[in-house]
This record gives sequence, structure tokens and C-alpha cells, in this order.
Amino acid sequence: MKQPASEARQGGPDAAAASQPPSTVTSADTVKDQEPKGSRPSSGLRLDVRNLSLLGVLLALVVVGGITKPEQFLDTNNLQLILTQASVIGVVTVGMTFVITSGGIDLSVGAIVALASVWATTLATQEFGFIGILFTAMVVGLACGLVNGLLIAYGGMVPFIATLAMLASARGLALQITDGKTQIVTVNSVLDLGIPDSYVLGIPPLVLVFAAVTVVGWLVLNRTTFGRRTVAVGGNAEAARLAGIDVRRQRLYLYLLSGLCCGIAAFLLIILAGSGQNTNGNLYELDAIAAAIIGGTLLSGGRGTIVGSVLGVLVFTTITNIFALNNLQSDVQQIAKGAIIVAAVLVQRRTLRNGES
Repeated sequence: MKQPASEARQGGPDAAAASQPPSTVTSADTVKDQEPKGSRPSSGLRLDVRNLSLLGVLLALVVVGGITKPEQFLDTNNLQLILTQASVIGVVTVGMTFVITSGGIDLSVGAIVALASVWATTLATQEFGFIGILFTAMVVGLACGLVNGLLIAYGGMVPFIATLAMLASARGLALQITDGKTQIVTVNSVLDLGIPDSYVLGIPPLVLVFAAVTVVGWLVLNRTTFGRRTVAVGGNAEAARLAGIDVRRQRLYLYLLSGLCCGIAAFLLIILAGSGQNTNGNLYELDAIAAAIIGGTLLSGGRGTIVGSVLGVLVFTTITNIFALNNLQSDVQQIAKGAIIVAAVLVQRRTLRNGES
């Protein structure tokens, strides 16, 4: 069946693949060669407009913060705090962006962060020092991502159900490990990364890690075959399969990537809090999904933007900081976040329609 013109414009590499007979589409590189200009997630005027819009919102928030609480908000320590807090959820959002771009969803990221943080801060793990904590956090994240990927890619489970089950299981296991208690970190080499003496040119190490993950994520999504395959699977899984892409294996890799990002985020959270708790990562899944969506990543898959997702994280973190400095209630913060999400989506939809007309 021939696809509508509007779908072909949005579908990225898979749309081009679908327009060819199965016998002539043999590889992901063929998809790349045939995709229309401007269909990649990192390019095109519409994505630039979205990112500029988010940047404008972020600058407006900085102005609001500077007007309402100039001394506190514009203080260097406060700006460092905003970036540090954004780093943890930002790393999770990078992994979430890949999953959503592929047409999936991961509701378990917050619970995986909690499980990885408490498993990595047990007394037995801390005996192995810095490397033991980092290694454990990343392995736990990868293991959870592997389970999600196997259930979804090879078990045929719907991503919503599989990751929801992981959410409940990981939270329960984290509670069982801690028995509801906070596990204090005593490894000085880990704690030292959270103090100003460890800052590089005034930049906290957590922010540097976040920046590195962002750069790597952008390169992978926009400059590698893995990224093109991710977009193809999200746009049209059947066309991707006809193009020679192993869709199931690709989905497995994506949930492994999401789990790895959760493990890294858990380690950053351990540095930031100096402890591991079963309540860590609460509602991270909602924040990560919201940041990715307002950044321009399609919830239905087929398009993703790392830059937009990072800007979305910074917008939400800045809002939280401004509200906290002005002693506003958390319920007002949630209302403001919801309004920004709705406004951002409406602006993006309008931009998309104008770009197609």
C-alpha cells in the first residue's frame, strides 16, 4: 500500500524504504541514501525552530529568576546547583530519547535508578571502593535494561506493560535491600566528587559527565548507523525489517542503552546525595518523558532530538529552582510544568503544520 505524502515526509528512512519493493531494499545504508533531505532528527528548519523556542523559554525563565530573586538565583553556587540537579535526570533523558525515538517507552527508569543506587551502596559493595560502586551501578542498570529488552523484543510484550512490571519489581527489590533505611556512603573518593574542590574550572564533575553523555548520545543518534536504524524502527518497523534491519535486536540494544544511562545516573545521584535510598529516582520516568516530548521527540517514534531533550531538562530544572527560591508550593510547580508541556506541544504541532504547508 502506498503511504500518504505527509507520512512519507515524516517517516524518515523507513518511509523511503517502504516505497521500494522488498527485493531492492537490502540494508540500512540503502535507507540512508534514499531518505529525503531534512528528515533526520538532527537537521531541518522545524527542529531548529523547536530548539530555538525552548532556548527562548529557558532564557525567559532566567530573566524571571533574575528579577524575582536576583541575588540568590544569579549566584554562582545556585547556577551550579541547577546544572548539577539537571545532570542526573538529564542522563536518564538521553536514554529515554533513544527509546521513544524507536517507538517504545520505558516507565521503569526511576525504579532502576533507585535499585542501582541502593545496590551500589551496600556495605559489601562499598568495600570495593570507587570502582566497586560505579561498576555495580552500571551492571544493575544494564541487567534491568536487558530484562526489559528481552521481554519486549523477544517476548513480544508491550513496552508499557513490560517496563511497568520492571518498575514495580525494581522498587520492591530496592525496598527489600534497604529495609526502608538510608545507606550512607563512606567511600571518600566518591564523596569528594561532590565538593567544590573537585570542580574543573568551576564546573562540577557531574555536569561534565552529563555533557559527555549528551555529546556521545547526539553523535550516536545523528552520525551512526545505529541512530539511523533507531529512527527507522520508530518510523515504520516493517519497512525497517524489509531494509535488512534486525528490529528485535535493535530494540534490545535500545533498552540496554536506557538501562546503562540509568546506572550512570544512579552513580551521579550517589555522589550528589552521598547515600542510597529506595525512594531515589521518584517520578524520573515522567520527567524524562516530558523533557523528551517538549524537546521535539515524537511519542509515536520516528523522530528524536538529543539537544531538544537536554533543553527540556534544563527548563524543568530551572522552573523547580525558581519556585523553590520563591517559596512556592510544589503543587503550583506541577501546574506550571503541565502548562509548559501543553504549550510546548501546541507550538510544535503548529510549527509542524506550517512546515508541511
